[in-house]
Amino acid sequence: MDITRLLYKELCLWKESNSRKPLILRGARQVGKTTLIKQFASEYPFKIALNLEKKEDLRYFEEFDSVQDIVNALFAKHNIKSENRSQTLLFIDEIQESPEAISKLRYFYEEIADLHVIAAGSLLEHVMHDVKSFPVGRVNYLYLQPLNFLEFLAAKEQQGALKEIQKIPIESYAHTLLKDLFHD
Repeated sequence: MDITRLLYKELCLWKESNSRKPLILRGARQVGKTTLIKQFASEYPFKIALNLEKKEDLRYFEEFDSVQDIVNALFAKHNIKSENRSQTLLFIDEIQESPEAISKLRYFYEEIADLHVIAAGSLLEHVMHDVKSFPVGRVNYLYLQPLNFLEFLAAKEQQGALKEIQKIPIESYAHTLLKDLFHD
């Protein structure tokens, strides 16, 4: 079942924004943050994905002090030319694993604004006290909720039900259909 999340449109608007800042995608565990960003990455010709639960990815934030050095190392590893920065998505998954990485998000905005940076994590509230300098005002936030009923109907290709659910009041025949789909 192919699921298009409603937040996908927000990600597209973020991508096209002239005032784009690094984006932190928040949400509970297992709601589809990583899946959503991996789908969204198809909008980019160049992409780099890091998972900070993996030591080999975490080391970029531990070994390098500057974001410029981090980006240079990542671009070299992934064979991406620096002139392609504005067409590149850097996805930092499980960012809650590194308070240092959270702090460095501000420098992506200040020093490498043309690079598209998305960080995803859950339970960020629990690591805030470990972050030296939280990037207030230098990042944007989106919050991914669990799959809602409209997204479910779209994934099930129930266009008729999607049309009927928009009507107020809902007709009795539509109510029966929607109830059956809900219990599906």
